[in-house]
Amino acid sequence: MCGRYVVTNSVSKTKKIVKKAIFVEDTQNFNAHPYQKLPIIKQYKNGNTLENMKWGIIPKWAKDKNFKSLINARLETIDEKITFKNLIKKFRCIAIADGFYEWKRDNNDKKPFYFTSSDQKPLYIAGIFDGEYFCLITEKAKKKITEIHHRQPVILNENDLNDYLNLVNSGSEFLKDCAKQDLVFHEVSKEVNKPSNNYGNLIKKLTNY
Repeated sequence: MCGRYVVTNSVSKTKKIVKKAIFVEDTQNFNAHPYQKLPIIKQYKNGNTLENMKWGIIPKWAKDKNFKSLINARLETIDEKITFKNLIKKFRCIAIADGFYEWKRDNNDKKPFYFTSSDQKPLYIAGIFDGEYFCLITEKAKKKITEIHHRQPVILNENDLNDYLNLVNSGSEFLKDCAKQDLVFHEVSKEVNKPSNNYGNLIKKLTNY
């Protein structure tokens, strides 16, 4: 599961890959969390745009007003779930991030870690959207990441972005087959646990890991 990430200066970081930013400005969000409006990349016939959408999809079949929004979709079953199978075919998007947080269970404790690309470039997380809402796609964790958590976001290389957004392709098959970025990580302060905390020191390395 991916439930928290970092996104800073999204307009500047995507100016070479999107044609237009629609009501999005460069901001510093070191604790992006569900139910916030966050910048995502969408494809139109005349080019890609950067837009703000709310993180968390409420399925059309949900009748309970208190239904908890779905923030992640599993790649392994995305073609089977009634909520997601049409979205992965027709409504694909990409969330831009500097990195993301994940928590490691240690007996009765949970320690937060910050993950980012090994080359310090932006992360492009595969997603799907429904109206003004989006969720991130996750997959089984790779390599050393399994030491912290068994799941991770599906992260695309920059040169694969348009291929994923292109609806001619099979979205799920493309994600399963494409190469993924290498990630590095380090432990961070538990201050990140509180969503209202939002400052640069949240990603600071706490210990050598």
